[in-house]
Amino acid sequence: MAIPFLVALSLLPADTLDQMKAAAATVTALTETEMALHVQYCAKWGISEEEMRSIEEDPQNMAYTRYVLEKGHAGDILDLYVALAPCVIGYGEIGARLGKSSEARQENNPYLPWINMYAGEEYQEVAKGAINQIEDLAKVRFTEARFGSLSRTFREATRLEVGFWQMGLDAS
Repeated sequence: MAIPFLVALSLLPADTLDQMKAAAATVTALTETEMALHVQYCAKWGISEEEMRSIEEDPQNMAYTRYVLEKGHAGDILDLYVALAPCVIGYGEIGARLGKSSEARQENNPYLPWINMYAGEEYQEVAKGAINQIEDLAKVRFTEARFGSLSRTFREATRLEVGFWQMGLDAS
């Protein structure tokens, strides 16, 4: 539930109503669609929503979400969106690629509902919206002087997102 909260932070430094609406639409998509899928998956594997709430947060998850939180507090709205990009946009890219893979789309694949959701039009629109939001923010806030900092933020957030995925592999 950390990522929807982090996206909601983008409401605070938003400059315009359109930026607020974009952030609110992303939060709604993540909480209503993405989180519902995760709860359904866990239920299929015998993990209740109550059990999910009581599980101690993994240090890799903590590292990633706290990094994004810090970028959101220390920087501006562009810093926050760049830190969130590997998650929000990355899942869209991974979903789209897997959605085109005949091997991944086999009916016996236990991850097919996950692939279908992230490859689906609804989530693809969320990812495109995040890309558009970064591009719009960059038109106003980007300078050559910020390039190095924004690149480091994206690189570090990507490294931490990889650690988030590794957390799942390590637990399996």
